Amino acid sequence: MSVLKKFIGQTAVYGLSTVLSRLFNFILTPLFTSVYVPSVYGIFTKLYSYASLINAVLAFGMESTFFRYLNKHEDKKQEVYNNSFICIAFIAVLFLITGSVFANSIAGWINNGIKLQVSDYQQYIRFFVWILFIDAICVIPFAKIRADEKAFKYSLIKFLNIGSFVGFNLIFIYVVPVIISHQLPLAGWCASWYRSGWVGYVFISNLIASIITLAMLLPEFLQIRLKFDKELFFKMLSYSWPILVANLSFIVNENLDKIVLSQLLPKSIADAQVGIYGAVCKIAIFLSIFITAFRLGAEPFFFSHAKHANARNTYATILHYFVIALSVLFVALVANIEILKHFINSHYWIGLPAVPYLLFGYVCLGIYMNLSIWYRLSDQTKFGLYISMVGAVITIVFNVILIPKYSYMGSAWVSMLAYFVMMVISYILGQKYYPIPYKLNRILLYLVTSLVMVVLSFWVFHRNIYIGNGLLLLFFAGIFVIEKDEVKVLLARGK
Repeated sequence: MSVLKKFIGQTAVYGLSTVLSRLFNFILTPLFTSVYVPSVYGIFTKLYSYASLINAVLAFGMESTFFRYLNKHEDKKQEVYNNSFICIAFIAVLFLITGSVFANSIAGWINNGIKLQVSDYQQYIRFFVWILFIDAICVIPFAKIRADEKAFKYSLIKFLNIGSFVGFNLIFIYVVPVIISHQLPLAGWCASWYRSGWVGYVFISNLIASIITLAMLLPEFLQIRLKFDKELFFKMLSYSWPILVANLSFIVNENLDKIVLSQLLPKSIADAQVGIYGAVCKIAIFLSIFITAFRLGAEPFFFSHAKHANARNTYATILHYFVIALSVLFVALVANIEILKHFINSHYWIGLPAVPYLLFGYVCLGIYMNLSIWYRLSDQTKFGLYISMVGAVITIVFNVILIPKYSYMGSAWVSMLAYFVMMVISYILGQKYYPIPYKLNRILLYLVTSLVMVVLSFWVFHRNIYIGNGLLLLFFAGIFVIEKDEVKVLLARGK
């Protein structure tokens, strides 16, 4: 039980900081959706979708590789750190040079040839090139902080990053216009460069936040030694490249729908539809926050705990209660969607029917991320590649088929389907190659029941907040009755 306490403690720290940071960042959603019309917000959504794809390439799967080889080669921790950083830094520098040289061409392609916006897109691309470069070289220093179990330091830096991003956005959107309109000090200087409603200020704020993060990580950068262990590197590379492809396929599942929407829909409505979809995706972010917090605490824990005799039972227990938490959050978010919708402007509410599908997709994703530990611990990362590629193929093929007819609703359906299939495949293969005694019957019970509750709450009772929360309480009571005896046993062991 002490092991579980350690895991819960670390995850709680990551969770609290992640929740606070993401909620702090979420403050910007109602601001952005009120300041920017859907077509402009679509630019924001589209560019960050491209950035996510590039991030996966630049990280090169080295974060997971770093954790794995720290525990696999405890006598070579410095070499693992050096190799991981040098690999990402080399790729990031190549990207920085290439992106800077071809910024104009990239801008023209992303902008679908709309000449009036090309100059703006060229600036956006240059901002993103530097943002992505800085974020890439920070990946391994951040991973080292997590490996050293410095959860508070990690959380503090992340919180300062989000705080800076939010703060500078508020300055550009609110403070500068007030200075200009009231002729306060520096009003003339601000008026000389300020553009009202320009989405580029979001990207400038992001760049400033990334630079602040880089400065905060300086102590970790100073511990890097530019010594390359060639033999160890090729071992790490054989482990990491399947993770790279798997991560890239995962990012495709997560973001390709926004990109394909902008390409397949008529140009007159494409950016607006992407903007609506991107805005309602923000409502599903609450479940994403929980999954992210879990991953931050779970990844280093799973690797460090792998040598324990009862490791597989521990993993099974963690998934069991993780599914309970996911199911309750799923029902709770849908039950209260009439409250949550006010975090985005009413112009975007037309997209709310996509939210339940997006949320269940996140439920499947969270379970898949937990299940995926089997191929990481057994050094069979090729299976992660295969599973993610299946998900990517589903995402690409069905988005191309459904988007022209159903727009973003087709994207929401495909996202849910892709994660569901990945979850099922990972479970089947995991039980064959690295069996873990999961309580499958109870897990299925909670998932199916949560789906029934959501269908009743959203579609049968038409999002009635009182009935929805009544169903939530009923669901929670049923879980308590089923689980109370086992919880008592776990608590007794903790004592």
